[in-house]
Amino acid sequence: MAFDVLAELEARANERYTPEGAYAWCRAVTKQRASNFYYAFAILPPAKRNAIYATYAFCGYVDDIADELTDRARQEREIALARERLAGCYAGDRRGPLFVALGDAIDRFGVPQPYFEELISGVEMDFTINRYATWSDLEQYCYRVASVVGQICVAIFGSKPHPRAGEFVASMGLGLQIVNIMRDVREDAARGRVYFPADELAAHGLTAEDILACRHDDRFAAMMAAQGGRARRYFALGRRLLPLLDVRSRMCVNVLQGVYAELLTRIEARNYDMFSERVRLSGPEKVAAIARLWTGAALLGPARSG
Repeated sequence: MAFDVLAELEARANERYTPEGAYAWCRAVTKQRASNFYYAFAILPPAKRNAIYATYAFCGYVDDIADELTDRARQEREIALARERLAGCYAGDRRGPLFVALGDAIDRFGVPQPYFEELISGVEMDFTINRYATWSDLEQYCYRVASVVGQICVAIFGSKPHPRAGEFVASMGLGLQIVNIMRDVREDAARGRVYFPADELAAHGLTAEDILACRHDDRFAAMMAAQGGRARRYFALGRRLLPLLDVRSRMCVNVLQGVYAELLTRIEARNYDMFSERVRLSGPEKVAAIARLWTGAALLGPARSG
């Protein structure tokens, strides 16, 4: 783990922070743990950028409870504490850098508490669920851990009214999470998790045991191609969110979806072999992609009504 958020929060729980110092801590967490995310949002005005980094730090905090802890009893204690700290944050009781920063962001942008509660519920699913029967089952998980984060981001960005805006946000998150699942299949298998729906595995002659054994063959490639097709459909719908955002916000969101679309293209180019090495963009490739995607988003036209 690159940055132990749980340990940091425990060590700093009683330290006093100004909002500026708390945001600096959240920026450090984001930069160390997710450079794609960090640089994608660097173009935002300071208040929005800081709020996004505080949101990411909170996501990292609850993610680590599921991914880095192995004792179930401790996981349950920590997730209960996360809920307690979140409720306290909304009530004005803000301790340690994460919740001082998050509380300031909530005050500034009015992010609804149920969004963060839904995110915690999604992370909690990983405690007890490591198989999914159907896409409908998996979709709920993806919505909670990814689409809800998109809803939080849009609450911070602000957006033009549109009858399908929520659908566009949810679709963008679903596309991103599907690519995450495809990219991280080896790491998830090491944790005993298989996120691909069982009925879709069976349709390609696969079982969960094939995934856990990291078997790459034509069956696996065909199943992955179907997942990639689903992700691209969600991306296409999710991109309709972009014209609803101000220029800087849409540039940031376009970087995220564009980088993940590029990861998907690379996954496809290697015939879905995700077991030999992790797919990633190099530093110079990220810089080039960010510049291209920022420019592309800035040139988008107005939103359609339908």
